[in-house]
Amino acid sequence: MSKEILSGGVTRRAVLGGMAGVAALSLAGRAFAAGGEAPDLAQLVKDGKLPPLAERLPKKPMVVTPFEKVGTYGGTLRRGLRGSSDHNGILRMVGNQSLVRWNLDFTAVQPNLAERWEVNDDATQFTFHLIEGVRWSDGHPFTSDDVVFAIEDCVKNTELYSSTPAQLSVAGKPVTVEKIDDHTVKFTFAAANALYLENLATPLGQHPTLFPKHYCSQFLPKYNPNVEADAKKAGVTSWTELFRSRCGDIEIPSRWGNVDKPTLDPWVVKEPYAGGATRVVMTRNPYFWQVDTSGNQLPYIDEINFGISQDVESLMLNVISGKIDIQERHISVLANKPTLSQNMQKGDYRLLTLVPSASQQCQIYFNITHKDPAMRKMFADKSFRQALSIGLNRQELIDIVYFGQSEPYQAGPRPTHPWYHEKYARQFTEFDADKAGAMLDQAGYKKGGDGFRLRPDGQKVFFSIDVIPTLYPDLVDALELVKTHWAQIGIDMKVNTIERALYYTRGDDNAHDAQVWPGPGGLDPMLDPRDFFAFHPQGSRYAIPWTLWYTSNGARGEEPPESQKKRMKLFDEARSTADLDKRGAIMKQIFDIAAEEFETVGLCLAVGGFGIIRNNLRNVPEKEPDSWSWPNPGPALPQQFTFTS
Repeated sequence: MSKEILSGGVTRRAVLGGMAGVAALSLAGRAFAAGGEAPDLAQLVKDGKLPPLAERLPKKPMVVTPFEKVGTYGGTLRRGLRGSSDHNGILRMVGNQSLVRWNLDFTAVQPNLAERWEVNDDATQFTFHLIEGVRWSDGHPFTSDDVVFAIEDCVKNTELYSSTPAQLSVAGKPVTVEKIDDHTVKFTFAAANALYLENLATPLGQHPTLFPKHYCSQFLPKYNPNVEADAKKAGVTSWTELFRSRCGDIEIPSRWGNVDKPTLDPWVVKEPYAGGATRVVMTRNPYFWQVDTSGNQLPYIDEINFGISQDVESLMLNVISGKIDIQERHISVLANKPTLSQNMQKGDYRLLTLVPSASQQCQIYFNITHKDPAMRKMFADKSFRQALSIGLNRQELIDIVYFGQSEPYQAGPRPTHPWYHEKYARQFTEFDADKAGAMLDQAGYKKGGDGFRLRPDGQKVFFSIDVIPTLYPDLVDALELVKTHWAQIGIDMKVNTIERALYYTRGDDNAHDAQVWPGPGGLDPMLDPRDFFAFHPQGSRYAIPWTLWYTSNGARGEEPPESQKKRMKLFDEARSTADLDKRGAIMKQIFDIAAEEFETVGLCLAVGGFGIIRNNLRNVPEKEPDSWSWPNPGPALPQQFTFTS
């Protein structure tokens, strides 16, 4: 027997707390009488250039309850991007229109483009009922055909994707999506996938609603036998390149680089994200399928102007001078908080509080699968990693870099989470340089004449740690202190500051000694378990080849040790278990093993972030989760943000 879900379909224990007032989503229960629309659209209707509102909206549109009050139309919202590869800054603001979405508290999955769904008892089949009458931004109907096309023709196309994304693959086999009728689609997995709804609510769950069939089919050989010739005419080398440039993907800049591609977002691209651009402008989607409680079509705001700054200093100046309406991305660094607090009146803004979902502020990933056998042997030595961990003066680091606003921490769910694991979180965090030195001596890493240690093969212990300064400047400061702490116990290390593309290239090629990144999984351990075992092909940086083995079902990469394979098997079991208590018990086994193996070294618990909201911008919650899985501020529904003047 399957169960029908109308709203709040997947719930989790609330672990954020203190976030009252949810911008709720619901469905009108009868044929909907259209209310107001934006003046510019009303003029287009009057001029005969746009159908009347009632013809642009579904008969039963999604109804959004405004956070504070019914808004007014108008205005340009100003937000900042940094450089030419900040495309996720746009995604977080507008590109989150999947079949389902998170509520504001990050505790429940709610209807979105799917008004309801059924899940069978073993969580292998998900049947979604789409809102009837939704239209793409060019007026073309959105139907089951689009969803089937997006998965079966695009995502499962092995020339476009080397492997099916993890969210759409279970037991090494991709999902099968079939049309039941024009507004009903069924997803069938090869094995239980109890986490699918939660994954579907994250940014990486957007594929089912990303590719309009009537537009994107022209870039596939199946539908257009002349597509290779079209690619040459467009000046690109292949049809796959043409498809990417015209239809994009979830996380690439070209998603926002084509003004002709229809979308389901509240705003559509007017000035694209292209090389040399100084701004990206998005304007109201005349066919957007949500309304407020008075029947007024959303969004309220006319346009979004993403100004492109080349550095954080320029972005901060724009914030302080009142040229930004809402911003947290790139400015949420503790060192900026005093400046932002002191300039609230000058900039006419209030502060936004971000609740971190991450576990770790700075996780150090030693490359246990290093290409150099001697380096691999050193990093794979658990006693070496343990010694380096207790050789860190975490409290000094916390006081200097994070103004005392954290605590020593390794990994695992945050202390407020019901799955908190004491040993995994706290072991080897007490600073003891003498003990660390003794452990290194015992492991065979003796000091040389210069005071630095030698490996058992006689070579000096030296490695570099990659960090992206433009993305995480605090991690650079933290690593500089780590360098001094380790020098005191005879370990020589280089802080290797590199740009983001090179960082990923080195990781993808398994060419790094070590890398750092904020450790996820604090409040969403099931959605991003990259630190608990080799799960993420770009994120589990201590053993990328092991992740490739896992994600390819053994076809690629390097076979991991038994402790890893056991965790992989346990996680597959956990994500096929709907019962939260049983799932938690399985995850505890994973944390037990991860604590014993001690593959990564953490510095301190992730610190809460902040941002700014201009005082005349309303309907914006002043406290929200800070997470990639909850792509803030998107789930706060920017389409219902409004200006008071």
